[in-house]
Parts: sequence; structure tokens; C-alpha cells
Amino acid sequence: MKKNTLVALAALTAAAGAMAQSSVTLFGVVDASIARVSAGGNDVTGLSSGGLSSSRLGFRGAEDLGGGLSASFWLEGGLAVDNGGSGFKFDRRSTVSLTSKSIGELRLGRDKSPAYLNVETFDPFGDSGVGGINGANLIGSASSAAGTAEGSAPKRFSNSIGYVAPNLGGFYGQFAYSFGEEASNIANDRKKSGIALRAGYGAGPLNVALGYGQSRGGTDAVGVDYKSTNIGASYNFGMVKPMVLFATEKGGNKRVDLFAVGATVPLGAGELRASYAMFKDKKLSNADSKKLALGYGYNLSKRTQLYATVARMTNDDGAKRGLAVSSSSLASPTIASGANVTGYEFGVRHSF
Repeated sequence: MKKNTLVALAALTAAAGAMAQSSVTLFGVVDASIARVSAGGNDVTGLSSGGLSSSRLGFRGAEDLGGGLSASFWLEGGLAVDNGGSGFKFDRRSTVSLTSKSIGELRLGRDKSPAYLNVETFDPFGDSGVGGINGANLIGSASSAAGTAEGSAPKRFSNSIGYVAPNLGGFYGQFAYSFGEEASNIANDRKKSGIALRAGYGAGPLNVALGYGQSRGGTDAVGVDYKSTNIGASYNFGMVKPMVLFATEKGGNKRVDLFAVGATVPLGAGELRASYAMFKDKKLSNADSKKLALGYGYNLSKRTQLYATVARMTNDDGAKRGLAVSSSSLASPTIASGANVTGYEFGVRHSF
């Protein structure tokens, strides 16, 4: 009996030790807002999901393998708070990683493009809702940038292998390659593939980073490379955090530049946000746009915030850029060339 008891205790001790070295976390964001977007007399009003932060549900976990090595996973899918959505999938991130404290992290799966990280990092609105800069896919989506997996400079890569460097005295870096998974018997066998990298320095109040990405499009016979470059910086003075972003994309005989400035200001129990962006079409005349956005978030607690945002896009006669509405059911109104677009959002975000 004593022997069996000792064996059982040893097994329980081993199991407890294993659990202590691994962890799994459930996390998410639930964000809903009343939104209104109007363009040239045509408007849409309704409920939006993700006006401040994209609504999501996720699981992440890690296991200590010893010797400074760990294994981890991250599964995260978008939620549609407005109507519940039509199905759930881990479309925001689905990765598995091996990490060495001294060497860095090898990451496999679907993840954000390293080049896109600058767009959301140096945007006071985090590239979300009507206030977001909309700095991804300046040339076009997967349909208008034909042959690409998710556009000329997408937010995310599927089928990717990536590397995240360890932080060395404030210097950081990340690289990713996305397989197009096309058959080798076609001339453009790199179609739908992508490559992106980011390198920067962040220490104390300063953060500055450079990003580069390339997406392969075209037809089975002829390839087209869409190239994007961006650089952003911010400096936290305490009373105000200004930031600046420049991004450019070219490919398929098109080029669009983006220049944006913004700031966040602690105010009361919350934060004031402001940004101004200019979109320049370098191949078409009279096709530029300007965007101004203002917003404020009031913290009810560390996890819950009330927010309000107003934004205005001014289009030249040859442009019809709009505002993003993070919703699965609230469609943006039809925008005619030269029409100005105004958007409002009033919402609540809860994180867990």
C-alpha cells in the first residue's frame, strides 16, 4: 500500500511540475459601436463591430522546454458583435512557435505581415474604425491587385514562415515569407507569395521602425510584383505622444504614397486621439485624398472604455476613397468620384 501511495504521489508531483511549466490563456476583445457613414448624400447607419479595436476571441499557450527554449501557439479569430457572424475561424492569427531567449523565435502559420505592423503602430487609432488611417493595400485588394493572395500590401500572410529577433538593447526585427503554393509547372509559380520585414529601435519614449514588403501577383503566365515601403516614428513626452508615418506602394504601373501625422494625449480618465493623412496617387492626376480624424476614449476601468470618433475624407475629383467600418453587416455607402465622406462612431470596448 505504501509503495502504491508513493507512486501516486510521484505521479501527481510530476504532473504538477509539468503544469507549472506550461500555460494556456483565453483572451479577447468585444467592441461594438453605433456608426454612421455618409458620402455625397448617401449614408448608412447601424451597429459596427470593432470601431476601436477589432473584436476577437483567442487562445495562446506556452511550454518551457528547458535550456532557454520554449514552444508556444496562438489561435485568434475575429468576432462580429453586431450580428454574431456566420462562422468562426482563426483568421486573425494561427501560429505555432519555437523560441530561444538568445536566438529568437521561429513562427509558422498565419500572422500579421511585419511591414504592416508599422501602419497600426504609428496610427493613433490603431488602423481601426472610421478613424483608422487605412494604410494597407494602398494600390488595391486581392481583386484590384490581381493575382495577389490578399492585396498589394496586406495586413496578414497565410502559409508563412517567420523569424522574430530577440530585443537587443532596444533594437528589434522581424521577417516573414508567405508561400504562394502555386504549381511549379506554371511560368509565374511565385504568384500569391509574399515577403516582408521590419527593423526598428524602441527604448524609453522613442520608437522608430522601417518596414518593407513585396506581394507577387499577375497571371499564371506573367508575374507582377507589388512593393511597399514604410517608416514610422513616435516619441512619448508624457503629456503628448506625437507620431508620424510615411508609406509608399508601387507595382502594375501604379504608385500611391501616404503621409500621416498624429498624436495621443492623456486627458482626464482617458485619451484624446487625432490624425491627419494625405494620400497621393503618383500615376493619376487629380486623384488625391486628405483625411482628418478626432476621437476620445474614456476609461471606465482598465478593461472597459467608452469612445467616440469622427472622421472626414476629402477626395479630389478623380478619387473615391472611403472610411473603414469594421462590421460584417454594415456596408459602407457607395462613393462616387470626388465625393467627400464623413463618419461617426460611438461605442464601448471590453477586453478580457
